[in-house]
Amino acid sequence: MIADERLIRQVDALPYPLLFATISGAHLYGFPSPDSDFDLRGVHVLPLKDVIGMHISHETVEKSGIHDGLEIDLVTHDAKKFFGLMLKKNGYVLEQPLSPLIVRTMPEHEELKSIAPACITRFHAYHYFGFAETQWKLFQKASPPHVKPLLYVYRVLLTGIHLMRTGEVEANLTRLNAAAGLPYIPDLIAQKTAGPEKGNWKSADPDFHVREYERLRAELQTAFENSRLPEAPAGAAALNDLLVRIRMKTE
Repeated sequence: MIADERLIRQVDALPYPLLFATISGAHLYGFPSPDSDFDLRGVHVLPLKDVIGMHISHETVEKSGIHDGLEIDLVTHDAKKFFGLMLKKNGYVLEQPLSPLIVRTMPEHEELKSIAPACITRFHAYHYFGFAETQWKLFQKASPPHVKPLLYVYRVLLTGIHLMRTGEVEANLTRLNAAAGLPYIPDLIAQKTAGPEKGNWKSADPDFHVREYERLRAELQTAFENSRLPEAPAGAAALNDLLVRIRMKTE
């Protein structure tokens, strides 16, 4: 559990009970800069009376700004909306309940984490392909280039490869690289964590990373083709049962 009272105050100020609130973004990935904001993500539970009518409001709650000296970006979804997202091929969504950086939790959070693996399919590879391509374009677009999107490229591709091979969601780049053994990752992380969030990238061989990007994309493609993960998620019934129970607790 994260004990930073500044973060706890922000999630406790939300108007609905939370199934969980965790930290995502650079802090989860293992390369926050000194000025990185805190990306808080979570699931809130709307009361039953608010979801049985024709119009459902506050399915998503967003709050961002500087609070107690921290730049915080807070986004939570109602449980029904979030559970639906878990059944789509979106790795970013699955990373949120499984984040070890927990700010708030309730007992059902553990149950949700146990259901998450049943929501993983081999087609989650598409999420990581797309995310990596977006970050690669951002990296190439900036002049001079920034180290942040390059780190995101490697984090995303290694997460996808690891997921396809093991069925496990791992978002921390240092832990991913313990298996991948890419010798340039520690230096990139050091550049990011020692400098500003949008710090410039320092390298004498930019073409090297073009080759590495293409190589790791090909490795993810091979991992996808050889993956034994299922074609479709199997967690819908368990998520439905959990949703009914946590919704009833709000009455």
